[in-house]
Amino acid sequence: MIVILPAFLLGVVCGLRAITAPAAVSWAARLGLLQLQGTPLAFLGYAATPYILTLFAVGELINDKLPKTPSRKTPPQFITRVVTGLLVGAAIGAAHQYLVLGLIGGAIGAVLGTFGGSALRAKLSESIGRDLPGALLEDAAAIILAVIVVIKLR
Repeated sequence: MIVILPAFLLGVVCGLRAITAPAAVSWAARLGLLQLQGTPLAFLGYAATPYILTLFAVGELINDKLPKTPSRKTPPQFITRVVTGLLVGAAIGAAHQYLVLGLIGGAIGAVLGTFGGSALRAKLSESIGRDLPGALLEDAAAIILAVIVVIKLR
């Protein structure tokens, strides 16, 4: 169970913000919290990888607020979230020799995070009357959850 829960939770983060969890996992690998050396996912711990993924994550946070950004449930965005959920799940699983459990947890989390996050943000936006506050709360939730999960990987 040490694998499925963090993989699932990071998958949920992917459903909220596709690149936030990969950036957090990359930082965890780089800082030695997640041992990926000797696995095909060792590249996540390379010196430049966390910086590159963090830059992409910040870009995604900005892009999400733009009026022409498509729904996360459209096929390209949905597929991206599932793929990044698989990636983070695979990283968690590979570090603990339970690759398949990690993949399953990450994928399920990404699907649930995509649809749940969309529904929750729609409700928040409807109750507040604007989308931006809900989007910012979702950003904060994704970042905080990702940080908490990777810190607990020790």
